Amino acid sequence: MSTEKPVRRVTVPQIAGRKGGAPIVSLTSYHAHTAAIVDRHADFILVGDSLGMVMHGMETTLGVSMELMIMHGRAVVRGTRRALIVVDMPFGSYEESPGIAFRNAARIMKETQCGAVKLEGGARMAETIRFLTERGVPVMAHIGLTPQSSHVMGGFKTQGRDSDTWDAHVEDARAVAGAGAFAVVVEGVVEPLARRITEAVEIPTIGIGASPDCDGQILVLEDMLGLGERPPRFVKVYGRLGEEIERAVSTYADEVRARNFPGEDHVYRQE
Repeated sequence: MSTEKPVRRVTVPQIAGRKGGAPIVSLTSYHAHTAAIVDRHADFILVGDSLGMVMHGMETTLGVSMELMIMHGRAVVRGTRRALIVVDMPFGSYEESPGIAFRNAARIMKETQCGAVKLEGGARMAETIRFLTERGVPVMAHIGLTPQSSHVMGGFKTQGRDSDTWDAHVEDARAVAGAGAFAVVVEGVVEPLARRITEAVEIPTIGIGASPDCDGQILVLEDMLGLGERPPRFVKVYGRLGEEIERAVSTYADEVRARNFPGEDHVYRQE
């Protein structure tokens, strides 16, 4: 009989209970093989709509469809055993009404088997967050710099540079927490504002380009691995995989052109 203990996934209540405790570790992932690696180290993995830019070459996240999110969400769930998997709701899938948001969130959860969804917006999305959570859909909120609103914001701009706007951001955080969100991503805000938001709410704050005073951090995996051309300024690059891939592909190409086919000693030959 096997004595190996079954691996249990991190749950939504466990993440919610980490407020003020050990920092929450998170990264994005979009495919099974990277998810399997991240799974051993992260508390939750976000299948972010950033996949539109990172994986599919889009200029923004606005072109990402439900089908893309579900396809990548399935892959990440298949590749993992431990981390809570959170899937982004793409632009246009939740803003129109709470009912439409529920229909699309339920589809994402059914078809990917993820543990929660994430949506962008503060006080304006509180009614929708309450509608979803009351019907069994765990929601991670997202405030501050919200990429799906980049056209309205005039681009990817740091939020909170003008302290007169701080109260609105804090109220956004309070609104999503009061509506039932179990955690909130705080993106691209100045450090004092991130600290104030973290102090103002009883749910964990997950910073991205925010502050070490948040309850955790999330980064885009490809950014911290050096795969993007220009990672955001706040990202610490922990590897240079782009350079390694370039070197490996270049070496492979040179060998093939020299008819030194890799693996040629192991090809099938006619006896």
